[in-house]
Amino acid sequence: MAVNSPNSPRQKMINLMYLVFIAMLALNVSAEVLDGFSLVDDSLHDSSDTMQERNNLIMEELGSYNLQNREKAGSWYDKGMQVREMSDSLTQYIATLKLRMVRKADGKRGDVANIKRKDDLEAASVVMLSPIGGEGKKLREYLARYRETVSETVTDSARREIIQKSLNTVSKNGSKSWESSLFENMPLAAAVTLLTKLENDVWSAEGEALESLLRSVDAGDFKVNRLSARLIPESDVVIQGGAYNARVILAAEDSTRHPLLTLNGVPQPAAVNGAFTLPANSTGTFPLEGYLEMAGRNGTSEQYPFSGSYTVVEPMATIAPTLMNVLYAGIDNEIAISVPGFAPQDISASISHGQFRRTGNRWVARPAMVGQDVTLSVSARTAGGTVRPLASQQFRVRALPDPTPFLEYRDTSGNVVSRKGGSIPKAALLSSEGLKAAIDDGILHIPFQVRSFRTVFFDSMGNAIPEVSNGSRFSDRQREQIRRLTRGSYFYISGVHAAGPDGTEREIAVMELRIN
Repeated sequence: MAVNSPNSPRQKMINLMYLVFIAMLALNVSAEVLDGFSLVDDSLHDSSDTMQERNNLIMEELGSYNLQNREKAGSWYDKGMQVREMSDSLTQYIATLKLRMVRKADGKRGDVANIKRKDDLEAASVVMLSPIGGEGKKLREYLARYRETVSETVTDSARREIIQKSLNTVSKNGSKSWESSLFENMPLAAAVTLLTKLENDVWSAEGEALESLLRSVDAGDFKVNRLSARLIPESDVVIQGGAYNARVILAAEDSTRHPLLTLNGVPQPAAVNGAFTLPANSTGTFPLEGYLEMAGRNGTSEQYPFSGSYTVVEPMATIAPTLMNVLYAGIDNEIAISVPGFAPQDISASISHGQFRRTGNRWVARPAMVGQDVTLSVSARTAGGTVRPLASQQFRVRALPDPTPFLEYRDTSGNVVSRKGGSIPKAALLSSEGLKAAIDDGILHIPFQVRSFRTVFFDSMGNAIPEVSNGSRFSDRQREQIRRLTRGSYFYISGVHAAGPDGTEREIAVMELRIN
């Protein structure tokens, strides 16, 4: 029968298992304690929700001050938004760490709200303290940056000290780092609760900072020393068939109390916050008089009068081409359409023959055929949602005129020079990219594409020497003829075929050139 020697492998294994078992007993945490962490975590979440609601109210008040007086409150509001963005970013990061810990212990479907292995001792250490990819140091640095940035926004030293203490990242155990003292051998339930507490501390610090910023705003700039009624119409001009919309408010409006409106001697019980609507069935200018009646805190009422007027006009619209009094077939013709009293997005237009579309604040008409008149029609959507036709106008449609051929080159100063004929230096002629064509009469500027052209030179006997280019550039033979020309020599460019944006190709004018 074999005896277990103290040094035998079997005995060594038994001893090791015993030590592991003792360590597990020493580290075992009761289920009641782990459940207690869950209760604390839930309580911290409730506290965080309450603090976030308070912080939202402070930001709303800062935002209101910012809207009322951007010059005075803008910098404080911007700092508040910066603090809020940093808080959101940091708490989202902490929430990500909690989820990683839980999924490390419970698997990829782990749920922070329903942790299965609350007693897991490895998940927190792996996520936070792993030598490669551990998030503990990153979290400490993130908290430190947040603490310093938020503290700088607080002018009150006492509040600043509260933030510094609540977000302190210095380890109380000198032999361990801050993150090791929190997450080393820490049960998962406790580690998640610690991170929830950090979230709670962040919202608390945000609240201290926002309240300090709110106190920094000179609220006295927004106080008024009297109440006055104001008539605020959506528009003083109304299209017939539409409606006049306006609102009468007190300059120092109290959202908890609503004044009573009397308009032109008639009480308006249906008016909410002073808003009312009047029909606009006939044209003309109509007066508005009345008062708002507000009950004071002492039980007495005071009236605040107002007066104004509104004008009802006939529907009207203007349609005008931006470049000319006719439309050209086959190209985009810019059209300006203006309808007083209507927003651009409520205006629509159409063309009888062709295409019509909106481009930014302009419209573009593209008639289909030469000689076929077109009609442009404009309509608009009223406040009630009804589309009403407003105006129409007929235009003649013409073909584009012929373009003019020209040569471009750069002079000795580097400036672009255009020549439609006449004298030209030989060097400039040879350096030119070729023949171009365009309509450029000061109103239109429409380029054409040169498809081919012919040059005609003359020898010493006066005989014509024609050369043809099947494109816009001079051919090699044409360039050779140009090099032979002497000062004062003439030559011609004819048979120029050019295609326009309307898709037509035409033969255009002859150019006469002289070498200087």
